Amino acid sequence: MPEHTSIRIPTELLPADGRFGSGPTKVRAETLASLADAGQTYMGTSHRRPTVRAMVGRVREGLTDLFGLPEGYEVVLGNGGATGFWDAATFGLIERRSQHLCFGEFSSKFARAVNGAPHLDAPELIEASPGTHPMPVPSDRIDLYGLTHNETSTGVTMPIKRVAGEGLTVVDATSAAGGTPVDPEELDVYYFSPQKAFGGDGGLFVALCSPRAIERIERIAASDRWIPPFLSLESAVSNSRKDQTYNTPALATIFMLADTVEWINSRGGLAWSAARCAENAAILYDWAESHPMAYPFVTDPSIRSRVNATIDFEQPVSGDYLAATLRANGVVDTESYRKLGRNQLRIGLWPTIPPTDVEALTACLDYVIEATSS
Repeated sequence: MPEHTSIRIPTELLPADGRFGSGPTKVRAETLASLADAGQTYMGTSHRRPTVRAMVGRVREGLTDLFGLPEGYEVVLGNGGATGFWDAATFGLIERRSQHLCFGEFSSKFARAVNGAPHLDAPELIEASPGTHPMPVPSDRIDLYGLTHNETSTGVTMPIKRVAGEGLTVVDATSAAGGTPVDPEELDVYYFSPQKAFGGDGGLFVALCSPRAIERIERIAASDRWIPPFLSLESAVSNSRKDQTYNTPALATIFMLADTVEWINSRGGLAWSAARCAENAAILYDWAESHPMAYPFVTDPSIRSRVNATIDFEQPVSGDYLAATLRANGVVDTESYRKLGRNQLRIGLWPTIPPTDVEALTACLDYVIEATSS
């Protein structure tokens, strides 16, 4: 097999933009240009003053419109990303015991954050093999159900329906939000970071919270439970109502999130972005199903992710070799998820990626596979 650096993909086959990562993802050139234009008056200013607070307000207003949030739902922001939200929820959202659906690396992380917390009972785990997903089991012993809308490591999307009973339905939407349809009436918290469908940077969490979730947060905060100030969801709620965060956020992240949300809304909102992701996914999955050496890792078409796809390859085609060759030609971040250990590529299909670039990617794959098999 030739060295991956020796294969030069013809320029006419290459996508206009070669970024296909599953996170961080492609940032629109227009967003970066807008940030540069605003840099002199926006960057390096206080997050408690009108300039930055107005940007946070744009984020909250834009997300309210994007998701069609019902009356009483609130957009809550906090620092630390989704990882920070898991710890915050461990202190400020779970009353006694949670249930977690675990079907990949990221859907399991919330459960690991909860397990061992001295003030909580051991979480209940419902597991499924990678490439599939389990379903929640209602129980009067559970007060929080931890679901994952899209498992980024495996490319599985699960339907989101409110779990019956008094427990809160809390959904990790880090890679689903902005590219996958969802009904906010079916959940109590939908939390995510901006570095996926929203084409921004990490380090910030956004949580769309129902009135039931806000009531839970405020009730736990008023109890005698000790909560680290940085992880206080009650503080995140109260600061978000003022269009600010508890401590200084990364201002560029706030700006890029606001800009991308408004860009999506200007084109038709969540319906538009979800349709674009679905079109991208159809192009890639159709290619894989028709290629003699490739196939979608997720066998059930109804749960295949529309925002990041996992494509397996038959030997002697090597996914690692394909990814390295693509990278040498400027098409980057298609490598498989390291812990899954599959002979595959993992490819982002975000709203910021036009279908023409996905079509070009498949042409590049055809070229490299042909070049290595001849």
